Amino acid sequence: MANGATNPSRLGQANAAGDVLALFLKKFAGEVLTTFATENVFQALHTVRTIENGKSAQFPVTGVATAAYHTPGDNIADSGNSYLSNIKHGEKVINIDSMLVASSFVANIDELQNHYDVRSIYSTELGRALAMQYDKTVSQVIALGGTSPIGGDGGSNLTCENSAGTEPSASELVDQIYIAAQTLDEKNVPAEDRYCVVRPEEYYKIAQSSTTLFDRDYGTTSGVYEKANLPRIANIQMVMSNNTPRSVLSEDTATNNTYHGDFSDLRALVFQKQAAGTVKLLDLAVESEYQIERQGTLMVAKYVCGHGVLRPEAVVAINQTS
Repeated sequence: MANGATNPSRLGQANAAGDVLALFLKKFAGEVLTTFATENVFQALHTVRTIENGKSAQFPVTGVATAAYHTPGDNIADSGNSYLSNIKHGEKVINIDSMLVASSFVANIDELQNHYDVRSIYSTELGRALAMQYDKTVSQVIALGGTSPIGGDGGSNLTCENSAGTEPSASELVDQIYIAAQTLDEKNVPAEDRYCVVRPEEYYKIAQSSTTLFDRDYGTTSGVYEKANLPRIANIQMVMSNNTPRSVLSEDTATNNTYHGDFSDLRALVFQKQAAGTVKLLDLAVESEYQIERQGTLMVAKYVCGHGVLRPEAVVAINQTS
């Protein structure tokens, strides 16, 4: 049985070890440097729904209608004439996961001796930790639309034509992005709100590959070579993120949705906004409480939501050759 002991973050320790007073100064003589925040991009790139209560949310899915030439005199309403469209209906259900938390405990004596305020810094960092996890999970869900058995419903999986075990070149990646655009077009996926998310390595590789990508004669969506802002490729907006998966991720029993899989070869994600969805029960919140019995402040950041594939046909995963 736990004894109720807490493992506080000691502000005076260097690298969380040794003397608990080592970093305390007699006088503050510089600025506070916090960990660089990872830029989160997937929040605006997929479908988000907020619910007030419940354990899951239903996303209705409808099929398509058909057309036929009418013969004069035929009754359109007669099912035997095959004029009526039998539009299929289905649903995608996304479950709510367990509450995700990031927390820290600050001892009162450390705050008294410290030379700058840490509560606001800690609150920010805890929120960033959760925001980064949110981004990672959404990217995994989108990747599953093209790389896992879920993709059997319509997701696509492309492989760069490079030597096995070697990184694809910029031209190979661009070629596959065009093929991805063609694939989405052939599946009648809407042309608007299409994105290609790559890691910095692939992003700058493409940016350096050819200055012709930045030719302003192509239109107002051209990029800026000076700032390495990539233009659209095949009318797909290029986005850079450190949070796309690139390893084998095992199942987490605290989740009620599928987020795990083998993403080792993933090099780019091409998708449309309807590809994935998030059901939000509790938005990101940060709270703190001074605990007299522990003589310190407990800070907790939390959110409750779930993520899932909505339209796998709107996902194309681009991989390197294994």
